[in-house]
Amino acid sequence: MGLILCGWAFIVVVRLLQLQVFGHDHYVRLGDSQQERLEPIEAPRGAILDRDGNYLAISSASQLAIVNPQRIPNKELASALLARILGTDATVLQSDLEAAAASRRHRGYFVVESSLTPQQADTLRALKLDWLEIRQGSIRTYPNGQLAAHVIGDVNAEGQGAAGVELKLNKDLRGTPGVKLVKMDVQQRPYASQVEKAAVMGKTVGLTINSQLQHVAEQALQAAVVENHADHGSLVAMDPKTGEVLALANYPTYDLSVKLHAGEKPHGREDLAVVAPYEPGSVFKVITLAAALETTRLRPDTIIPCAGGVMKIFGRTVHDAENHGDLSMADVLAMSSNVGAIRIGMEVGAKNLYDYVRRFGIGSRTGIELPAEAPGMLRRLSRWQPTSLPSVAFGHEVSVTTVQLARMGAVIANGGYLVHPHIVAWEQAPGEAKQYPKFNAPVRVLEPSTVGTMRQMMERVVTSPHGTAHHLHLVGYSLAGKTGTAQIFDFAHHAYTHKYNASFMGFSPINNPSVLIVVTVSGTTGTAGFGSTAAGPAFDSVATEALRLRGVRRDVPEEIEALEQKELAQKEKEKSRERGRGHDEADEDTVAGLATPLTPEEATAAMGSSELTARAEQNLSGPKVPNFVGKTVQSVMEEAAQNGIEIDMLGQGMARAQSPPAGAFIVPGEHILVRFAR
Repeated sequence: MGLILCGWAFIVVVRLLQLQVFGHDHYVRLGDSQQERLEPIEAPRGAILDRDGNYLAISSASQLAIVNPQRIPNKELASALLARILGTDATVLQSDLEAAAASRRHRGYFVVESSLTPQQADTLRALKLDWLEIRQGSIRTYPNGQLAAHVIGDVNAEGQGAAGVELKLNKDLRGTPGVKLVKMDVQQRPYASQVEKAAVMGKTVGLTINSQLQHVAEQALQAAVVENHADHGSLVAMDPKTGEVLALANYPTYDLSVKLHAGEKPHGREDLAVVAPYEPGSVFKVITLAAALETTRLRPDTIIPCAGGVMKIFGRTVHDAENHGDLSMADVLAMSSNVGAIRIGMEVGAKNLYDYVRRFGIGSRTGIELPAEAPGMLRRLSRWQPTSLPSVAFGHEVSVTTVQLARMGAVIANGGYLVHPHIVAWEQAPGEAKQYPKFNAPVRVLEPSTVGTMRQMMERVVTSPHGTAHHLHLVGYSLAGKTGTAQIFDFAHHAYTHKYNASFMGFSPINNPSVLIVVTVSGTTGTAGFGSTAAGPAFDSVATEALRLRGVRRDVPEEIEALEQKELAQKEKEKSRERGRGHDEADEDTVAGLATPLTPEEATAAMGSSELTARAEQNLSGPKVPNFVGKTVQSVMEEAAQNGIEIDMLGQGMARAQSPPAGAFIVPGEHILVRFAR
């Protein structure tokens, strides 16, 4: 019996040694694994800003409701329960859960709600469901709603970039997640945690977009699409010298805060300006004529036979929008003659034309920092058919995106160089200096003399009475551009339809372009759906705002004079309204027509009887209006201050006119209007 007891004691001792000594570390680790777990610490996502430092996208702390779809025993019941607490649609939620359970991407992890209120979080925790977890995370918000939606993009339920810059720069924006060790009790409830590795915030990204111009661009594009009953449209505004994209818009658009549910189609979420190539039509004639200037003896005044606007070539009949006789090369561009462009293209030849099309970047991606950019389409020269040369000459049998078209137009606007369109201005990691993108040096495409000639011919598109865009006008600014109206090809029936891709590409001012804009409206019909009519007004609105925001000086002297006179008249009307005195029509005409200083006699004749009476009632020995004409702004301000005179100044440079004129008696409280000009 004693031996048996000793044997048992020996066995117990050996087992204790095995557990407590030799296996101690193993069992400690096993126990810890049941009481501890490692959890990721989400890194704060970097913000996205516009060129002026305004926030376009920002992350803030939030609580997330996360479920494991595959562990939910009854998705219908679970959806009804969660929907009641979260205030969502149970049917939609059930569809999302079923889709997530069937998806590899969502296997074991699906965010039901990314922004729980404290009350909702407490209610869900109290349910103690093994397939539901409440986690600390962050929510992505977009302060400007749907502004620049296609540029910014959005994030998915897991907080990863899903479109736009959010997707393209996801690696930089998301930062580096951290890790924390969480201790739990026997009921698997956390009671302590320790940070093992701190999370590193993502980079802040600054864009080249101007929010104010972007808003104008989106409104103008929407109006162009809706008013022309078109299918969709896109717009790109760019600094042609640097390649900075100042605005990029598409219509339809979408709200960044609205997430797609299972089965929903992403209507309006496609970045058409970047991913959707189309046949450009007559805008492409810019390349054909530029190639002709450098490879042939054709010049702007060379007469091109246009055969009455109808041409049969290789069994195909090509028509002009209007029946033209013989035209100069300059008028071929201004009036957008297809027949004339074909004649010029045949002079250039297939090899030369192909070479210049490639030089302008057609058929290759621009490299803009947006996902899924399409390269467009340009067939290799070896695959050209007999009809390819005449087709390409006027913008068919080739396809481009709106961004590519902007890069093409920038070659003329910036002096002959192919630039890199870009939408990211800088990136900045926490605690580091800003990093600016580096690009290869711009490549020269055209000689300076060719650029100058092309600018003059593109100006005629707008200024010639017969130009296709003769109704477009930027007050005080010179303008050059090219219209495009391309029939849309139906691939199903292998035929061109009666719908158009209507576009306008233009830049201003001509001698020192500050902004280049391309507008494309797709699915227009009839003559009202041509490029100038459908896309021109949107160009006009965006160009006017862009030039104003960039502080570009007007360069059309006669229009500057008229504009300043109009502004002067408006200020006088507002001043009179404030005094409680009205101007009659004669007064307004007098002020509006003020171009040179008036003598006291002319001023008296110009003023109505009420004004004359008002002055006659003053002490005729009182102060008189000084002569400000010919003086600088500083001199006028100093003299006015010395004499206690209130002045309103308009323009810059030297004083050219004033009202009331020099020598007139000053009415108490009256402001003297002084117009300056260089």
